[in-house]
Amino acid sequence: MMSSVAWSICIVWFLLCCSNFWSQNIITTFAFGNETDQSALLKFKESISLDPNEVFNSWNSSSHFCNWYGVTCSTRHQRVRELNLSGCHLHGFISPHIGNLSFLRILFLQDNHFYGEVPQELGRLFRLRVLYFTNNTLVGEFPINLANCSKLRYLSLDRNFFTGEIPRKIESFGNLKKFSIKENNLTGQIPPSIGNLSSLTQLSLSSNTLEGCIPKEIGLLKNLIILRLPNNKLSHSIPLSLYNLSSLHVFSLTNNQFNGSFPDSMFLTLPNLEVFVVSGNQFSGSIPASITNASGMQILDIGDNQLVGQVPSLGKWKNISTLQLSLNNLGSNSSNDLQFLKSLMNCSQLDILDIGQNNFGGTFPRYVSNFTTHLSQLFAGGNNIFGEIPMELGNLVNLITLALEKNSLTGIIPSTFGKLQKMQLLSLGENKLFGEIPPSIGNLSQLYYLELSSNMFVGNIPSTIGNCQQLQFLHLSNNSITGTIPSQLFGIPTLSTALDLSYNSLSGSLPAEVGMLKNIDFMDVSENYISGLIPETIGECITLEYLHLEGNSFHGTMPPSLASLKGLREVDLSRNNLSGSIPETLQNLSFLEYFNASFNMLEGKVPTNGVFQNASSISVAGNSKLCGGISELKLSPCPLEAKKRRTHHNLKLVLAISCVVFFLSTLSCVLGMYLIRKRHKKSSSTNSTIDQLRQVSYQNLLHATDGFSSWNLIGIGTHGSVYKGILDPMEGFVAIKVLNLQEKGAKKSFMVECIALRNVRHRNLVKVVTCCSSVDYNGNDFKALVFEYMPNRSLEEWLHPQNGREEQTRTLNLETRLEIVVGVAYALHYLHHECEEPIIHCDLKPSNILLDDDMVAHVSDFGLARLVTTINNFHNLSTSGIKGTIGYSPPEYGASFQVSTQGDMYSFGILILEMLTGRRPTEEMFKDGHNLHNYAKISFPNNLLEIVDATLVSVETESPTITVSEQHNISEIADNLHLNTKKCLFSLFKIGLACSVESPGERMDMMEVTRELNVIRNAFYGR
Repeated sequence: MMSSVAWSICIVWFLLCCSNFWSQNIITTFAFGNETDQSALLKFKESISLDPNEVFNSWNSSSHFCNWYGVTCSTRHQRVRELNLSGCHLHGFISPHIGNLSFLRILFLQDNHFYGEVPQELGRLFRLRVLYFTNNTLVGEFPINLANCSKLRYLSLDRNFFTGEIPRKIESFGNLKKFSIKENNLTGQIPPSIGNLSSLTQLSLSSNTLEGCIPKEIGLLKNLIILRLPNNKLSHSIPLSLYNLSSLHVFSLTNNQFNGSFPDSMFLTLPNLEVFVVSGNQFSGSIPASITNASGMQILDIGDNQLVGQVPSLGKWKNISTLQLSLNNLGSNSSNDLQFLKSLMNCSQLDILDIGQNNFGGTFPRYVSNFTTHLSQLFAGGNNIFGEIPMELGNLVNLITLALEKNSLTGIIPSTFGKLQKMQLLSLGENKLFGEIPPSIGNLSQLYYLELSSNMFVGNIPSTIGNCQQLQFLHLSNNSITGTIPSQLFGIPTLSTALDLSYNSLSGSLPAEVGMLKNIDFMDVSENYISGLIPETIGECITLEYLHLEGNSFHGTMPPSLASLKGLREVDLSRNNLSGSIPETLQNLSFLEYFNASFNMLEGKVPTNGVFQNASSISVAGNSKLCGGISELKLSPCPLEAKKRRTHHNLKLVLAISCVVFFLSTLSCVLGMYLIRKRHKKSSSTNSTIDQLRQVSYQNLLHATDGFSSWNLIGIGTHGSVYKGILDPMEGFVAIKVLNLQEKGAKKSFMVECIALRNVRHRNLVKVVTCCSSVDYNGNDFKALVFEYMPNRSLEEWLHPQNGREEQTRTLNLETRLEIVVGVAYALHYLHHECEEPIIHCDLKPSNILLDDDMVAHVSDFGLARLVTTINNFHNLSTSGIKGTIGYSPPEYGASFQVSTQGDMYSFGILILEMLTGRRPTEEMFKDGHNLHNYAKISFPNNLLEIVDATLVSVETESPTITVSEQHNISEIADNLHLNTKKCLFSLFKIGLACSVESPGERMDMMEVTRELNVIRNAFYGR
């Protein structure tokens, strides 16, 4: 009995010991896991260079990491389950240590400024279910390593800079429900293997550069609800298998190159379709009759195709909100073309109706007024609709847009339009409307666009139009409007895009209040009966670019204030009664492209500079008292010039007596003509360069950069700031360099850059997209250059990551650095030896070397560049503004400012040494006579590995654990280095040292360098 009790006690004791041991292990495991999570989060924090909202203030030891901002932990194990930092405007790269959050299920990093590639370590997160990286600046190819995240359900990589093709191994993401990678730079075709993602419900590949056809295998995705492929280069017809996806709710193919016709039964086999958007393609044939069965349809956009025939009845539709049929060949110009509109009367959700630019005929049906008052936009322009505009349209009180232009409408503008107080756009131009413009138009206080041109309106412009205080565009041309221009019109501060009153019968004077239109771009009051003086206040329209006053009865002189309109491009004052002379100051308007003052009563000398030096850009005929000007105008010489010419003729007769003197004067004339032609050619080249590049306005750039927002600021240079922006959504980002015109030399810098870049086209030079030389909204000069955007930013950011992040994974290996050096060398070789005249950069440094998607180097920033003649070797320029950057600028620039290509060679040598050592030439150790050149020279050739950038060595040895802090044995590293790698390093150091010697005459030139680099590269690749 006792033995049995003892045995029981032993068993209980054993179980208690085991339980204690197991619990201790579990606690230790959890504690270790918690430390791993905390460490990973802190490493992630270190990878952030800018935290404007200070969200990381809570990420410190004063609280448990589960309480940090954006962190959610599991209740049981206290491990990080979710990390949500969306919309925090963070700047930095995604730390690879995030791969250590082994319990992570949800990762939200969208709406930030993360750059670089997606780290491979994310593939270790096997519990990850949701990943959103939308709206960042990530680069590289599609991160196929995420396929290791076997439980991933939702993947969104929208609005980044991913390149390359969608991998054929996409089928590895077997559990994906949502796959969205729209608005990137993907190329190639959609892989058929995508049809193996059987769980997929959402597929969005829009706004890339995908091409080819839609693979028929997508028809296998029986759970697909949303398919979005717009804004690509996809072509061919839609596979029939897609029309059998009965689960499909959203089908969007806008702006591709699809063709073919729609199957008659498509809306029967797609019964759940709610959004069908295929505009901007080449579909033909008719609209299937089965469309009437699409009872759940909410948005139908089949515009801008080649569809023909009648529109079927849409009677079963109840939920339609947008119906877009424009830009087709629908209808037959017959009276029953618009019968289908009757079936929309019960569509209570209808918001947008667009039937414009078709062949619809007949009268505008009055029952349109019975449409839901929810209707906000009605487009029917560009058809053959006739008859009167129904007064009942005034009942659609929520109308914001009404566009009926380019039809054959007759009658008057209904007075009931005064009830449409939400109206913002009213376009009735190019019809046969008559009567007076109703005063009730002034009730449309939110109107910003009013187009009534090319009708038969009579009477006065109603003064009530001054109540339209949001008006930006007013077009009343080609009517029979009489009376004077109401001064109230000039009290509309927003009137900016255009004011066109031309080809009417307006009389009176142009009011002095015209100067109140500070923001007007285009003003045309030509072909009227306006008289009086051109008001001096016209010079207060500071953004005016186009001014047309021709065909009136203006008298007096041209106001000198015209010369203050610095952005003026066109001026037409012809067929008036103007007198006096042409102000010489007009020749200083650098953007003036067209000037017409013909058939007035002008007198005096015609200027000869600016626009006046191009006979095809000016017209002064019909002014018999004008003289001078360029010879092509064939005007009589001015009296003073005639006297000079007679004196010169007599002098030549006297000189002809002596053969020697005659010979000398002839030689002098020949040389003089040569120099004048050369100057004229350079001047013309400058102007033509600006003309070629000048394509955008201040307003365009303001909009492209969100008002030059600090979020879009990517750099600040000597003469201005560089912003990231979007001019064209289809073309992605550009870099916009805005010059600070208060800085000395900035205006000159702009002109020099334009000239230097006129014919400078090379693969390794940053390409100029366009430029802007205008005035801002305060009337100040505004100059900017627009360059192609380089998603991998500058070499500076790769060589010296912010905050000294040695763990950064975006390390440049030797191969990449070699290619960058070669690319920069090719650029300088082109500038120094292949241009008509050598171009000197004067400020070569890592921050001026930008890297594209493929890490190809592009030399940027010609703000300090100067064209140098080759006569007598190099011309010495007094360039007090050229100093370059300390550390990169050659010693001789500090003494005499004698710039030469040899100065660029010094900067190039320092650049190579910096790339190889990882040390800036401005570090604290390089003072008191020490410099980067001497630092490298002391170790050359035997001890080079002691000064080589540690990250470079670690990459080349494939030993990521080798860092500066660990200080591995140098000889051990040397043994591991490949022979080609050592030879390459030795050769590059040799060039860097040879280029950066103190004496300019002893430096290599770029012809020698490029030859040597080609040899080095061939040897490195074993060619």
